[in-house]
Amino acid sequence: MDTHETADATQTSSEDVEWETKLRYFLNSDFVRSSPYWGLPFVIMGIAVYGGMGYNVAISLTDARGLTPPDYSLSNLDLEMYSQVFGSDAFVQATQNNLVLLVTFTTICLFLGLILAVLIDQGIRFDDKVQTIYLLPMSLSFVVTAQMWLWMFNYDNGLLNLILTPLGIGPVDWIGNPAIALGAIIFALIWQFSGYTMVVYLAGLRSLPDDQFEAARVDGASTFKTYLRIIVPQLKESSVSAAVVLMVFALKAFTFLYALTGRYRPPNGTDILATLMVREAFKFGKWAYAATIATYLMILALGVIAPYLYYQYRQGSL
Repeated sequence: MDTHETADATQTSSEDVEWETKLRYFLNSDFVRSSPYWGLPFVIMGIAVYGGMGYNVAISLTDARGLTPPDYSLSNLDLEMYSQVFGSDAFVQATQNNLVLLVTFTTICLFLGLILAVLIDQGIRFDDKVQTIYLLPMSLSFVVTAQMWLWMFNYDNGLLNLILTPLGIGPVDWIGNPAIALGAIIFALIWQFSGYTMVVYLAGLRSLPDDQFEAARVDGASTFKTYLRIIVPQLKESSVSAAVVLMVFALKAFTFLYALTGRYRPPNGTDILATLMVREAFKFGKWAYAATIATYLMILALGVIAPYLYYQYRQGSL
C-alpha cells in the first residue's frame, strides 16, 4: 500500500470516528433523551394546530360551499375568494371595528391598569379590597360577563337606563344603536380586563428596587415626577406583555361579542372578523369564504405575536 492510500485510509478512519462521536453525543443529549416526553404532544400539536392552519389556507384557495367536499385540483386553486373578501363592505366594516376595538380597548386598559397599580403601590386605603374588586371580573367567563352586561344594557329595565332616565338622558339603546354599540362593548371589555393589566403593572412595580424612590426623594422630585420619569419607563416589559395579550384577545373576541349581540343578524354595527367568519360559515355555508377571513385573521394575529417573540429573543428571554 503506497503513502497516498495509507493517508486516505487514515483520514477516512478519523472521519468515521468523528462522525460516530457526534452521533453518540447527539443520542445522549437531553434533546433525544427527553423526546419520549415531548415528542407525542409535539406531534399532536403539529397535526391539530399547524395542520389545521394549513388546511384552512388550502380551503381558502377553493370555492367550497356547504358540505360539498372541496376540489383541490390545481385548476381549481386560485385567489378568487381573497378578491371577493377584500371587495366586501361587510369585511371592510368588520376590519375597521376590529382595529378600533384593538387600539381603544388596549390603550385604555393599559392606562387604567397603570393608574390602579400606582395607587395600590402608594398604599391607598383598602388597597386589598380594590385589588379584589378589579380582579373579580377576570374570574368570570366571557359568557357570564356578556350576559351580565346584556342585563345592564337592557333598554327597558337595565341598570344603566334606570339610573340615566331620571336624569333626562335615557333610555338609551346601548346595543341596538349602531352609533354607540361598539363603544358599549369596548366599555364592558375594559371593565373585565383592566384588573389584569393592574396585576401585570403591580408585579412590575414591586420588582423595582426601593432605593430609586429614596434617591428621587433626596433629589427633591415629587411622587408624580418620580413615577413619570423614573418608574414608568422601566415598566416597558410589563407594558409589552400586557399589550400583546390584550391585542390578541381583541382580534378574536368572538365569545364575548356573540353572547352580547347574538340576537342581531348581523350584529348591529359591532361585527368583527371572528363573528363575520362564523356567520359566513355556519349560516350561509360559505366555507371557502370563511376560511379566507380566518386566514386574514391569522395573519393579523401573527403580526402582533411575531414582533413580541422577536423582542423577547433580542432580550434573551427565548
